[in-house]
Amino acid sequence: MAKSIAVIGLGRFGKKLARTIYDMGGDVMAVDKDPELVASVADDVTYAVEGDVANPDVLKGLGLNDMDVVVVAMGSDLTASIMAVMIAKEQGVPFVMAKAKDHRMGQILKKIGADKIIYPEEETGLRTARILLSDSFLEFFEIDDNLCLLEIKPKPEWIGKNLIELKLRDKYRINVVAVKDHSEMRSFIDPEIPLEADTELLVILEKSDLNLLK
Repeated sequence: MAKSIAVIGLGRFGKKLARTIYDMGGDVMAVDKDPELVASVADDVTYAVEGDVANPDVLKGLGLNDMDVVVVAMGSDLTASIMAVMIAKEQGVPFVMAKAKDHRMGQILKKIGADKIIYPEEETGLRTARILLSDSFLEFFEIDDNLCLLEIKPKPEWIGKNLIELKLRDKYRINVVAVKDHSEMRSFIDPEIPLEADTELLVILEKSDLNLLK
């Protein structure tokens, strides 16, 4: 059964999140006070609702108690975010995630009940910095507090060698989960095929081991 998720606040982050969850099979209710924003996602979510999310009566009327997850995506409006988090938790929502523009706002939202705080701008900056600081990194994704997923190019000394020879798990503590070559991503990996210069590897590793790849 698909998860029911409410996204409250349809700025750039909220809209992208709502559409992506819906595309992945989630049951999505998207909420904002701006009728144009609501109309812009109406065809891309399960329900699109116009309402003043700073008004507690409006929030209470949304039926948040039926949701598995509520995402409060109004990072620039602390008052409205506090109200949305509090009411979602009062109505028994199991998991409430809130967007915050800075750590002070995040601490406040955490204190009044948010289960997880996200800092989209900061996380994007960290991911970009990691990519820029390495000649090998093509993309960086956080999986949880200690694990990350990387898309990387082979180091020059890896080219012409296969995965058996390279012993990447022993030397770099990484697990290769997919290989992309000739524009095709494959989860089946033949460890005896030598890596080429245009090969890309999808790998999982502990964040603490990132320095081993530099």
